[in-house]
Amino acid sequence: MFTEKTAGYYLVAPAMILIFIIAIWPVIQSFYFSLFDLKLNNPAKSEVHLSYQVDLERYLNNFPFFIGALNTEITKGNASDKLTAIKENLQKLDQKLQSDSNLKKQYKTVNDKLMNFEQVPSELSLAKIDQRTAEELNKTAKSVSSELLKISKTVNFTQEKKLLGLASGYGDAIIEPNFIGLKHYKDDLTSPRMWKAMGNTTTFTVISVFVELVLGLAIALLINKAFFGRGLIRASILIPWAIPTAVSALMWKFLYDGQNGIVAKLFEAFGLVDKMEKLLVTDTGAMFSVIFSDVWKTTPYMALLLLAGLQTIPSSLYEAASIDGAGRWKQFFKITLPLLKSSILVALLFRTLDAFRVFDLVYVLTGGGPANSTETISILAYKVMFSQTNFGHGSALSVIVFICVAIISMVYIKFLGRDLLNDR
Repeated sequence: MFTEKTAGYYLVAPAMILIFIIAIWPVIQSFYFSLFDLKLNNPAKSEVHLSYQVDLERYLNNFPFFIGALNTEITKGNASDKLTAIKENLQKLDQKLQSDSNLKKQYKTVNDKLMNFEQVPSELSLAKIDQRTAEELNKTAKSVSSELLKISKTVNFTQEKKLLGLASGYGDAIIEPNFIGLKHYKDDLTSPRMWKAMGNTTTFTVISVFVELVLGLAIALLINKAFFGRGLIRASILIPWAIPTAVSALMWKFLYDGQNGIVAKLFEAFGLVDKMEKLLVTDTGAMFSVIFSDVWKTTPYMALLLLAGLQTIPSSLYEAASIDGAGRWKQFFKITLPLLKSSILVALLFRTLDAFRVFDLVYVLTGGGPANSTETISILAYKVMFSQTNFGHGSALSVIVFICVAIISMVYIKFLGRDLLNDR
């Protein structure tokens, strides 16, 4: 039977699907990638591999030349017995590799393309092999490389560098599964750098949001009053928030400069710092600089949200309280704060989540330095994922950020929004 409840579910379903696609699906993908050792600077780990594979293009670009180099040394009479044994072992493994009819067909196709100097598609180059064959190839590659290096100390090969280079690259064609499960999360939970980044993020979030709430509420109360030029004052206050964060951070970087920064000079003149340079080159100074810049930029945003809440409070309540003899402070604590609770919840929730995910301000202003003293969890994830090209570990850090943000949201709704939700 079609009821109002059923109709409500149908109306909400499109929004839930959209939320899943935009918000949840990327997190699921990040979690999936975090289960693998993905490194773009390593060809064997640049993609997700769940089974043992051989890169036929890399293998065939090595094997024939390796055999040819061995033949050359054998013909010259350089340790021919030992090199012949190595050659026969390699050829035996090559035949074993082609024992699978499907792989042999793929082997021949790739070889023909290489002989004709044609590009080999990645899906054609990779071929699945069993674990035993892969381990045997890897073991042979290590033993052959070690044996040739040992022989080279007593025998003068005519192409020593080429031979040793081909030997060391022989096993690179074998691609092992890079599934590692929850190892990245285990490493992060025991990593001092990750916990330091989490501590920096928490410090930045708590201090900046608290100061912004106090200043934002004061500004909102001020501009909520009727006075001449109120519209101009409201527009002027929003200017810092309207400036793009990267531009704002770069501006403050010049203002904090240890030689020519105006703000640094003023702080030194007022005795807040001993030297101008300490603002960006010391742990405490750098964290203070980042927080101060963030407070300057986002306090207007906090004030705007709180101002919207103040304007929903009926003026008749204040008039009645004044008639009953309530003073300004009593009106503030008995009327303003209780009725402003929902607006404070929204403002705190938005700003806390935004502050916890801070990236661009810190990245431009300090880059996470000095000595990682201002490195937040988002900065760490960026460095690991893009600077180190470690996508698996970076994805794990991104999931950790998501979990922290989800916990913060639930805490706010549970403890600050309980009455609001009950009223609804």
